[in-house]
Amino acid sequence: MMRCGWGIGVACVLLAMMVRPVWGQNTLTSQEIAQGWLLLFDGETDFGWKARGSAAWRVRDGMIESDRGDGMLATTTEFADFELRAECWIDGQANSGIFLRAPAGDGEIDPSRAYEVNINDAHPQWPTGSVHSVARARRRVTAAGRWTRWVIRAEGDRLRVNVDGRPVLNARDGRFRRGVIALQHFGSGTVRFRGIALRPLGLRSLFNGRDLTGWSVIPGRRSVFTVTPEGWLNVKDGGGEIQSTAQFGDFVLQLEIFVNGTHLNSGVFFRSNPGAFWQGYESQIRNQWQGEDRSKPIDYGTGGLYNRQPARRVVSSDREWFTMTVIAHGLHFATWVNGVQVTDFVDTRPVDESNARNGARTRAGVIGLQGHDPTTDLSFRNIRAVEYPPSGL
Repeated sequence: MMRCGWGIGVACVLLAMMVRPVWGQNTLTSQEIAQGWLLLFDGETDFGWKARGSAAWRVRDGMIESDRGDGMLATTTEFADFELRAECWIDGQANSGIFLRAPAGDGEIDPSRAYEVNINDAHPQWPTGSVHSVARARRRVTAAGRWTRWVIRAEGDRLRVNVDGRPVLNARDGRFRRGVIALQHFGSGTVRFRGIALRPLGLRSLFNGRDLTGWSVIPGRRSVFTVTPEGWLNVKDGGGEIQSTAQFGDFVLQLEIFVNGTHLNSGVFFRSNPGAFWQGYESQIRNQWQGEDRSKPIDYGTGGLYNRQPARRVVSSDREWFTMTVIAHGLHFATWVNGVQVTDFVDTRPVDESNARNGARTRAGVIGLQGHDPTTDLSFRNIRAVEYPPSGL
């Protein structure tokens, strides 16, 4: 047990705050960002969400809420294995739930094709904390009239639900492997959500921190790729590119990046052909914006999808480590920087599986790190990724 004397009590309190969720706020700590947590709700907009059904959703006072209609508010991005946390408030008339691995798309969500974590104290068979038609909560939870704190873990066929720090369900079911997250309003009453964040699970390291095993430098280019004494993958000069030997189609990629210069230009390529120079989709790296307005990126901005969609805000800064997350499934792409979603894009171009520069591509490909020009000086660490399981039942 760690004991805190009076002289270091403040330090202990601060440490505890760093490693615990910031409940009630739509923010992440620096430690949570490094752990790969993503904000699904920014507290101000419904960016990254789509209403499906007749429920009327609105963002107010740092919350998502609905008080009429039947339907759901779903993420546009699919997730497979993850830990999800959120706070929920319902009144005594409301019937709500958090749906996991629901089908992507535009239409109403069929509850039989997803896992529903029920939030309905009065349900006779599947009361609050139960996963509908899978397992009943093993202890009573009263959600009506107060904020409840939810931590839900979906990993393979294992489903775990924790409410207010207490485990209420641990079950297995292997029907659904990936899909969107959805919030439900059904019938009357009011439901509210806030503090919604998700951490992808199952990512494996692509870089060992010792050498370039698992990576291939495209020959005949100027960039120099080395492993620093600290165990970082560094690139200087350009143009050039180093590519993973592993290929990914539908995936989550997370990595930490340090830009050792001012407004340097680089990028992370994905779904590229092995050995092909600067192909595939590109998540831009450029920490530059117009004047004092970070919502006006220059040259697409960090996390922007180059030549496709600019970042809605430049979150990161030069000479500071930041975390980038790229999620691709089908022709939908989303990026987060320091846990904040900055793009949400669907590629509607005609398909060209040979080169994503020329058309939409779903085929798997390598991940590439770019040396852009003679000023390039960037380091990468904690490079990790996981391929999604196939979609469908």
